[in-house]
Amino acid sequence: MNKCLKSLAAMAFTAVAASAAPAESAVKLEPAADAPVISKEIYGQFAEHLGRCIYGGLWVGPESGIANTQGYRTDVLEALRELHIPVLRWPGGCFADEYHWMDGIGPREKRPMMVNSNWGGTVEDNSFGTNEFFNLCELLGCEPYLSGNVGSGTVEELAKWVEYITAENGPMADLRRSNGREKPWKLKYLGVGNESWGCGGNFTAEFYANVYRRYQTYCREFDGNKLYKIASGANAGDLHWTDVLMRDAMHHFAGLSLHYYSVDDWSSKGSATVFDTSDYYRTLGLCLEMNKLVTDHSAIMDRYDPERRVGLMVDEWGTWWEVEPGTNPGHLFQQNTMRDAMVAALTLNIFHRHAARVRMANIAQIANVLQAMVLTDGPEMVLTPTYYVFRMYVPHQDGRLVPLSVTTETQSVAGRPDVPQIDATCSVKDGVYTLSLTNTSLTDASSVSVDLAGIKAKVAGGEILTAKSVNDYNDFGQAEKVAPRKFDGAKISKGRLVVDMPAMSIVTLELK
Repeated sequence: MNKCLKSLAAMAFTAVAASAAPAESAVKLEPAADAPVISKEIYGQFAEHLGRCIYGGLWVGPESGIANTQGYRTDVLEALRELHIPVLRWPGGCFADEYHWMDGIGPREKRPMMVNSNWGGTVEDNSFGTNEFFNLCELLGCEPYLSGNVGSGTVEELAKWVEYITAENGPMADLRRSNGREKPWKLKYLGVGNESWGCGGNFTAEFYANVYRRYQTYCREFDGNKLYKIASGANAGDLHWTDVLMRDAMHHFAGLSLHYYSVDDWSSKGSATVFDTSDYYRTLGLCLEMNKLVTDHSAIMDRYDPERRVGLMVDEWGTWWEVEPGTNPGHLFQQNTMRDAMVAALTLNIFHRHAARVRMANIAQIANVLQAMVLTDGPEMVLTPTYYVFRMYVPHQDGRLVPLSVTTETQSVAGRPDVPQIDATCSVKDGVYTLSLTNTSLTDASSVSVDLAGIKAKVAGGEILTAKSVNDYNDFGQAEKVAPRKFDGAKISKGRLVVDMPAMSIVTLELK
């Protein structure tokens, strides 16, 4: 049997010829003292004024009959707190470059309305604005990530927004106080524009680099607040954009964004719930393209920034299907199946392997839009399979990466990376090792042998996420079809961990 070991950042896959014998895979931990820390911000979220993400998803208002905390849905708040969300990006997305922040402050009943021309022509009443967003971040205990309006806004407008939020004194601070907030908030992450190559202005890379330099100049740091400025980066594989921004503006930003969705054909994205085996593996192949994108953009960044001062911020990623039948096409409401959970796990594993450069990622989106954490319908809420992946991966946040290699069978996908049957990631924090394994096969279980590299540990706990069908999802008024349960299929003997993984499953183990 011919085996070819290929290095892939801190991980490697070995392609093994398929056979009728039960599938076996091997993982070897390769601890390294200089391995990077997996930034908790990789587990960031994204909330745009789009469909029912904000209104009905996060915010119902203090007078709503739906149980709420200061206007925020109590059930959603409680669910999101379990994810230990590190950072939340707002107000867009494409909406950000048509958003004028002054419309979203002051008495809610007096705020002007606007048409959300990007997303379904919905009338936006601006009842959720700056104060509501920053108060939400405080309730969640996360960092705010503000996406500033460069496409249709002015330099002065963005500068005054930063001042309104962070200044102790002055006219903008007085305006904030008149709106009920005495002390300034802290603002760390500031995005200067969004998708400036497209809906954020249709700029060329060269023109945007100069526009970025101008706008960021006037975003001042007030009263000890330190801004981590993020430039609007490339669309998927546009390496030219990254090259120009690094060349012409690198010294003026701390982060550069990247957007990629696991979409094969934008004119026919396919159903979220009705798909076959071929569709499933093609989607996983698409999601694995993220590894090449991050590798290629990182290589350009390394040329200009060998010390890796600048972070790569993948602040939009995930699946994007056709909307659910009968819903507004512009509201991007889609269901979320076990297939989406697989995409989440594989993508997070990629970010772990590139932790030396990837400092933040923000899945799209937090509620009721695209690959959401939660779905709501009136007073009802359901947690999605993707939510559960994020919850199972919480222990990896700010853990030190434990590099590893994997030997496993692979599934070929035309024109896309081969899909490994077993994917894996490991981290250590406070002496506790967290190992996450994914079996992508729809049909074959796998016995995974893990070489612990001399680590003395016991299995202290484990969870598994799986389903009867990869098309399964959680819906309103029904028992959950896809939810984690206790996993007891792992044991350690003579320095080796053996994990018996069912087909189509994600397992996280705690070793200490």
